[in-house]
Amino acid sequence: MRKARRLSPKAYIEGITSEDRYILSQAISVIESNRKEDNELSEEILAGIQNHTGNAIRVGITGVPGVGKSTFIETFGQEVIRNGHKLAVLTIDPSSQLSKGSILGDKTRMEELAMNPSAYIRPTASGKSLGGVASKTREVMLLCEAAGYDVVFIETVGVGQSETSVHGMVDFFLLLMLAGAGDELQGIKKGIMEMADAIAITKADGDNIQRAERAKAEYQNALHLFPMAQGGWIPKVKTTSALKKTGMTEVWHIITDYRQKMIANGFWHHQRRAQNIDWMHSVIKDYLLKEFYDTVTIKKMLVQMEEQVATEKIPATNAAKKLLSHFNDRNS
Repeated sequence: MRKARRLSPKAYIEGITSEDRYILSQAISVIESNRKEDNELSEEILAGIQNHTGNAIRVGITGVPGVGKSTFIETFGQEVIRNGHKLAVLTIDPSSQLSKGSILGDKTRMEELAMNPSAYIRPTASGKSLGGVASKTREVMLLCEAAGYDVVFIETVGVGQSETSVHGMVDFFLLLMLAGAGDELQGIKKGIMEMADAIAITKADGDNIQRAERAKAEYQNALHLFPMAQGGWIPKVKTTSALKKTGMTEVWHIITDYRQKMIANGFWHHQRRAQNIDWMHSVIKDYLLKEFYDTVTIKKMLVQMEEQVATEKIPATNAAKKLLSHFNDRNS
């Protein structure tokens, strides 16, 4: 495979900050690359754009299967753009655990939004990453912010995996729910409900309007049973219809109201600081894991330990401690 041509760090930084979409896409490919030289280049790019980041509203969007996330995002995204914003949508496609392939079809599913010059859609395969979030999503988000996108949506694979990772990198967490699909309150984990800053009931049109209103009342009652969120925010519930383009203005008003109140009470910046620190610790863990499993002597020992653990000749805990002890001795 032909090696991709790379630009200088300065060229990437200048291209991104001058809002060149082509350079932005190239830089994201560098960020997502696993090649050592690209990792070094990505560090220089991130350092160079640092002062141009942090000014966007970061919104995480998740929902149950069949809720219509892509359709909602396309309609809601157009509402955001009508309010004078530039929107970046980072969509996470589920990667096959067998083939490692990914559909990466969000630009097709959001055709109108993709054609809007004020929108930038970037699909990324989730790969082995947990929580439906690609491992480099944070970095890609920062590049988009530096390129002038002042609202960023992060769409996750969907409820069923841990959503903590996306919640830990956004300012506002929007949960999409579908009415009339059985017992709504039993169909979603309490933990995800507790993370939601707002719930949007989708497909509230036609014969489904009354069911959507009932679901809205049920969720509002359920949310009042949870402890008050940090910052003193009380989550809101709204009915929406991407088909009829209703409820989108109200959802956007909720997000902007949240931002205004959280900035006023200091929680917005407190949360950003905490997320940055958590991100640093997450990167440390990732690099330690990679270094551990890439160590030649560990690779050899690992095969032996796996066989002994599999045949119950040694407890898994003992095997793990031996491997870690060898790794620590090597680095001491």
